[in-house]
Amino acid sequence: MKRSKRSLENKQKAGLKTFSLEDGLSVLASAKSAKFDESVDMHISLSIDPKQADQQIRGTMLLPHGTGDKPVIAVVADGKNAEEAKSAGATKVGSKDLIEEIKSGKLDFDVLLAHPSMMRDLAPLGRVLGPRGLMPSPKAGTVSSDLKDTVSEFLKGKQSFRNDDGGNVHLKVGKKSFKKGHLLENVQMAHATIKSMRPSSVKGTYMKKISLSLTMGPGVKVEM
Repeated sequence: MKRSKRSLENKQKAGLKTFSLEDGLSVLASAKSAKFDESVDMHISLSIDPKQADQQIRGTMLLPHGTGDKPVIAVVADGKNAEEAKSAGATKVGSKDLIEEIKSGKLDFDVLLAHPSMMRDLAPLGRVLGPRGLMPSPKAGTVSSDLKDTVSEFLKGKQSFRNDDGGNVHLKVGKKSFKKGHLLENVQMAHATIKSMRPSSVKGTYMKKISLSLTMGPGVKVEM
């Protein structure tokens, strides 16, 4: 696959060097821009064993300056709970009608939230939602009896995360257009959150590698 001149120039600028966090952010800021406001992503390689239940890194995170994204939020709820979700700004709200939509393969949302009372009806859709990371769960913060606050938090940029099969955690930490100070604070909080989740069974170095990247590149390795 032929790479664009911009992509090659950005990759050469990043190189194989390890940067301080501030310098790494400067490299991303100076990269030639795409035609849209690129996301800044953080990738943390951990020395965990993803096959061990006690070494799973999973949770939610609300960064001080959000991610810059405006997610489409769907909520499975009824009655008063559905009304609260709508008033908080959820894009789609429904109960059995929304479940039927999902069952038919219509997944036109980024985040799916659910009231605990609806989980029994949602359970059969685990095969559809699970592989896409959309199945609501208490650990991911996407099952809640307080849907008003939960919808509000996800609209502000709250994100669910979990390690992949390689022991890596991937997080959105902002947009290229963010002020450097805001990106710095977001990255520092993301780092502190993952650091605090270190399993007691992991010995030696916990965080093996930390890198930041733009949607269209480059990626830079940073030291923290």
